[in-house]
Amino acid sequence: MHPSDILRIAAFSDGDQGGNPAGVWIGAALPPATEMAALAQAIGFSETVFAAPEPAGQHQAWRARYFSPESEVPFCGHATIALGAALARRFGDGRYALALNAAAISVEGRKDGERVAASLQSPPTRSAAAPAALVEAFLALFGYTRADLDERIPPALAHGGADHLVLALNSRAALARMSYELDAGRRLMNEHGIVTVVLALAEHPQLFHTRNPFASGGVLEDPATGAGTAALAGYLRDLGWPHGGRIEVVQGEDMGMRSRLSAEIGDEPGSSIRVSGSARVM
Repeated sequence: MHPSDILRIAAFSDGDQGGNPAGVWIGAALPPATEMAALAQAIGFSETVFAAPEPAGQHQAWRARYFSPESEVPFCGHATIALGAALARRFGDGRYALALNAAAISVEGRKDGERVAASLQSPPTRSAAAPAALVEAFLALFGYTRADLDERIPPALAHGGADHLVLALNSRAALARMSYELDAGRRLMNEHGIVTVVLALAEHPQLFHTRNPFASGGVLEDPATGAGTAALAGYLRDLGWPHGGRIEVVQGEDMGMRSRLSAEIGDEPGSSIRVSGSARVM
């Protein structure tokens, strides 16, 4: 394998701008994990997804694995959207079944001029209250205090294919001033098994602004995070938040990479979240 074999696709773009770059490799069989990890590190994007047809042989069933520059993760939303775009461009519009390390999901892609509209169905969701000591540690990491939190959305551990800490803030200014040291964040996230932190601000019940530190993967911040959005949406359902069946998420503004994500929230507790957006080839 060589970096030139990788497609570079920005997922959850805002028209022809923004989005989160992901690497996409599609081949006849997955390479060894060491090779995938090395290539993901060479590409340097927050995630690179590797996909190959399942042994059953139908091209619409794919085995997929995700690698950040520093680790393999069980699920990545923006790389899944990028994979859906790549599959649609290569094999045509449609729904593609994906077999992950610990879940079976699907992604849909539909060509729309130079862009592709894509949607994924996340793994099942779950959430629980975050321990107080854990919350205090992460507030200190980011330079926040309890006074910066939105009491309507208590801190939680949320899962939508990967484990996230959700911290809801009560002002746009607090969200904008987020900063932290990468090494300290890496140690804290790895110690507690947290893949990313979802920092969220509710502009109104169906519109959120988010930021997503991803130190566990060696990335200071992601401009668009489908897995984190799925986890947030599942938590809002568990919380009884008045989401009306859907939330819109704006992410990456403070990075100069504005991204847009939509999450459809069904009524069944724990059920999959449908996360949608646009993807553009870079």
